[in-house]
Amino acid sequence: MCSTVVLAQFLVLLLACVSHLCVGEEKLPGKAPLVFTVASNETEAYLRYIRSAKRYGIEVTTLGLGKPWQGGDMKKLGGGYKINLLRSALKPYKSDDDRIVLFTDSYDVLFLASLEKIVEKFETFEASILFGSEGFCWPDPELKNKYPVLEGRGTRFLNSGLFMGYASKVYQMLKNPVKDTDDDQLYYTKIYIDQQLREELNMKLDHTAALFQNMNGVEEQITLALDPDSKEAFLKNTEYSTNPLIVHGNGPSKITLNGYANYLAGAFVDGECQTVKENLIELDEENLPKVMVALFVEKATPFIEEWFENIAKLNYPKQKMDVFIHNNVDHHKPTIDQFIKQYTEEYRSFRMVDYSEDFEELAGRSLAVNQCLKKKCDYLFVVDADGHIDDPDTLRRLITLNRDIISPVLTRPEKVWSNFWGALSSQGFYARSSDYMDIVGRKILGLWNVPFISTVYLVKSSSSVTSSPTPIPDMALCWHMRAKGIFMHVVNTEQFGHLIDSDYYDANRTHPDFYQLFNNKYDWERKYISAEYHKQLEKDFVPVQPCPDVYWFSIGTEKFCDHLREIVEAFGKWSDGTHSDKRLQGGYEAVPTRDIHMNQVGLEQVWLKFLQLYVKPLQEKVFIGYFHDPPRSLMNFVVRYRPDEQPSLRPHHDSSTYTINVALNTAGVDYEGGGCKFLRYNCSVTDTRKGWMLMHPGRLTHFHEGLLTTKGTRYIMISFVDP
Repeated sequence: MCSTVVLAQFLVLLLACVSHLCVGEEKLPGKAPLVFTVASNETEAYLRYIRSAKRYGIEVTTLGLGKPWQGGDMKKLGGGYKINLLRSALKPYKSDDDRIVLFTDSYDVLFLASLEKIVEKFETFEASILFGSEGFCWPDPELKNKYPVLEGRGTRFLNSGLFMGYASKVYQMLKNPVKDTDDDQLYYTKIYIDQQLREELNMKLDHTAALFQNMNGVEEQITLALDPDSKEAFLKNTEYSTNPLIVHGNGPSKITLNGYANYLAGAFVDGECQTVKENLIELDEENLPKVMVALFVEKATPFIEEWFENIAKLNYPKQKMDVFIHNNVDHHKPTIDQFIKQYTEEYRSFRMVDYSEDFEELAGRSLAVNQCLKKKCDYLFVVDADGHIDDPDTLRRLITLNRDIISPVLTRPEKVWSNFWGALSSQGFYARSSDYMDIVGRKILGLWNVPFISTVYLVKSSSSVTSSPTPIPDMALCWHMRAKGIFMHVVNTEQFGHLIDSDYYDANRTHPDFYQLFNNKYDWERKYISAEYHKQLEKDFVPVQPCPDVYWFSIGTEKFCDHLREIVEAFGKWSDGTHSDKRLQGGYEAVPTRDIHMNQVGLEQVWLKFLQLYVKPLQEKVFIGYFHDPPRSLMNFVVRYRPDEQPSLRPHHDSSTYTINVALNTAGVDYEGGGCKFLRYNCSVTDTRKGWMLMHPGRLTHFHEGLLTTKGTRYIMISFVDP
């Protein structure tokens, strides 16, 4: 029986040592140091602090956890509560001259080394109490002249966020009564500037950040460096060539600390982010969280149909999703109505409001939060119309990462514009962080704490953003989060989606998406270029050749054909089919057709870009040796054939090096007859395929005619390339 008890005690002791609970007793001489902090709630900032402590085997006693904060709002004065909590905790050690005590703030602090190294560095100061220093005399600047003269370099003034000393001396320092709402830094400052007390307590400041680094005002002195052995990042003060062991993001420097914390304390090791693997939750498919999907259409935006399609494709049960839509654009209302009609029975609930109901954007965003709370949702998933979610598993992935507020990294394709900021300017606006390009370019993958997110983000309903009575557009949301100390994260481990550029979108045009090739090439191509197109560029692909040197390629989608056809019909000003044509230089058309030119409908530059991006590669594949970049074409037009107007076209040569002819509707369905006959080869191409392009040489070799359209209306798109 006795041996069993001894064995059990031994196992407990062994487990304590394995989990670093006895690291002080084994590695540090004398009595184990005491480490204290103060925190009311287990915020992400607090958990980050504890994570850094565990990384280096440091056991921290947290004072005030789970209790209401009594120390004031801390915006100007406050924090005396911390002094009173620490005094009570140290009372059993008030006469202990050998016990070292370390006190740190928690929400904006990180440990960067083991307690053994921290104590070793502390002892080099030969101080009984050591405080970190900073460059600002806070909270009473008038006390600066009472500070002792600083001999040598360094910051001059005391900061209360980091200090350590021997228990008896620290307790003696804390003996004076202080109100919970009094200022803790002012309390310690008055002791330090009193020469008699300073000498009696042997109280010193770490002026050169050899141990304690307070970051406010000296961010430009601080940088990250990489340990070649551990492959971990550490902090370096370049002004004093020191490597601080504890860092405090006091004041406005919290934003900078958050950026550094993405890499410090083992958060990023040997090129890999570690935090993206931590604190994950596993989804219970039988009891999935309820999500309020809040969709905002605040301005005319390209490719809105595709945006809604991606929302509907999210790999998440629709009966676990409530949908809230705020629309501010009449142009998009038919698309929204169609989405609601198609899915209203599938989602848990629908709510749609627009500006006509006196719900402008701010009111709409606040209403979305209220709807989330009303429906007792677990998450609010905000998606703005210019954020396309391409990965159907995005929502699931964001939930499993288990953060208060998190956004997938979205960028404009082939550009560095994204939905997050890596840093802030002094005015609180965008600044490029040193790692921004690597995150956007996915050279490094992981989870990143950032000061600003937008467009697409997931918020836990338990976080303060959903309890805020104020509206939450992006700027206000992020300011609110930063003010509350709530972390905002972005993740780039997958290609979750992309951003749309809506700056040059003219909703007054017929099918305005068709005009977006320059601004949104990625989406334009997915919508309008055939899925078979790229296969035709593969080395082993053999193109269809219905006649000698006449090639047939799949190039446009159904929407490409329909939209282009509807654009010209909406314009409606067809030429009269005579030789007189004022649109042409000289005013004479040798082989007239009923047509509308691309420059008449504002598509000339788009079409020339289409020739360069999609036609030229095919031309170079089949007409080997001919290269002209960019292609030049003066004649780009849609031709209309019908029996009661112009049913055919007489034999002719084209004024081109080569010609393309794209069928815009379907033979045998939309029209009968039609086609192209190459007379030299007595070869005809009929039953042309919608969205397919004929390519053939112009001028001498391919004398051809347009065959008779006997019924319906035939539309083709023609370009005479390199005339």
